[in-house]
Amino acid sequence: MNLNNLNRRLLFVFAALLLLVLAAPFASAQRVLLDKVIAIVDDDVVLKSELDARIREITDQAARSGQPLPEDRGQFESDILEALIVENIQMQLADRVSIRYDDDTINRVLGNMANNSNMSFDDYVNALEANGVYLQTREQVRKQMTIQELQRGMVSRRITITEQEIDNFLNSEMGREMMAADYFVEDLLIPFSAMDSAEIKQAKQRFAADLISRISEDYPLSVARSAARQGAEFEIAGAELGWRKANQLPSLFADIVKDMEVGAVEGPIEAGNGLHIIQLVDKQGGTEQFVNQTRVRHIMLTPNEIRNEEQTKAEIYSLHQRVLDGEDLATLARQNSDDASSVVGGGDLDWINEGGMPPEMESIIDELEVDALSEPFRSETGWHIARVEGRRLEDLSREFTRNQASNALRNRKFDLERENWLIEIREDAFVEFID
Repeated sequence: MNLNNLNRRLLFVFAALLLLVLAAPFASAQRVLLDKVIAIVDDDVVLKSELDARIREITDQAARSGQPLPEDRGQFESDILEALIVENIQMQLADRVSIRYDDDTINRVLGNMANNSNMSFDDYVNALEANGVYLQTREQVRKQMTIQELQRGMVSRRITITEQEIDNFLNSEMGREMMAADYFVEDLLIPFSAMDSAEIKQAKQRFAADLISRISEDYPLSVARSAARQGAEFEIAGAELGWRKANQLPSLFADIVKDMEVGAVEGPIEAGNGLHIIQLVDKQGGTEQFVNQTRVRHIMLTPNEIRNEEQTKAEIYSLHQRVLDGEDLATLARQNSDDASSVVGGGDLDWINEGGMPPEMESIIDELEVDALSEPFRSETGWHIARVEGRRLEDLSREFTRNQASNALRNRKFDLERENWLIEIREDAFVEFID
């Protein structure tokens, strides 16, 4: 067994003991133990200081949230030690498969944590330092990210989803509910009153119709509702309904919303409480997925040790002219392109979904007509010339739906499979407790 990591951890303890010995002539008769090993875990150790720090952390969290701690103190500490051992095993596994996060990545995560706390990065770091937990927080973030990445890789490969499982899920009530679309709906209500005369109701109808005629992309229902509340002769109610499945919407709207396009407005819809105007602000999910696709053929040249940036640029312009002069783009791509993924196919990138290309490339391709050749352009990967060979609207509903179902089933299996994996790695590990 490789004991390099174990030796490094033990060296800290031995150094602490050596300092005690050297300081003995000048110290009181009472000896103070700075730290000690409480468990050997494969090639590493768990220290008493780690256990004490974790106990304090959990105790403080319980106090802040008002949650009681277990009455059996011995079992409580034993459970925490066991959690530290399992974490230690996972960190060793992560090190073996080279899962590491650099300081820049940790800083980005801390930056997100600062934003969530409505603080600047520097103010957040200063607050952590003032509380003496800055380094501890960095290491906790690093450890959490490392363990999550390890679990994602190790556990996911243990999970298999069969086609029959996908079929069963899609045919189940839970599957149909999960795959149903989510709608974001805005509602404006012009209430009726028991005292309303026929003339007042007609006036409210005209007012609703006028509102509908003014609603547009630049003047959405949310803005119209706010403006109407300030200057309307009638009471205005209604609100943003947020993201909901169709069956979670008011029954009056459910069937109407299903047939609406994003941005569309419907109304006035008369109900017992008044006149409603609704707008479908956005839609997510659902089983219908139509995607714009473009078929592209290209040549890519990348600067290298024998061809600098200017030479690469000159070469791509030369190839561009040769295509314009009648040479076959596919043949030139096979002979010259540096794109290993498409060179054998003569530069054919096949059908690409909208949003599936690098932004700087997609912006060029979007401007091209079918069969048109682009001017040479630069991307992060090199210099290109490209030709659009076709455009289509593709129905990916079945593929999308089955992928979504597979992901849902995988997520449902993940927690159970992770527990099984943790049990296995714990059983396979060498653990020795030190009194």
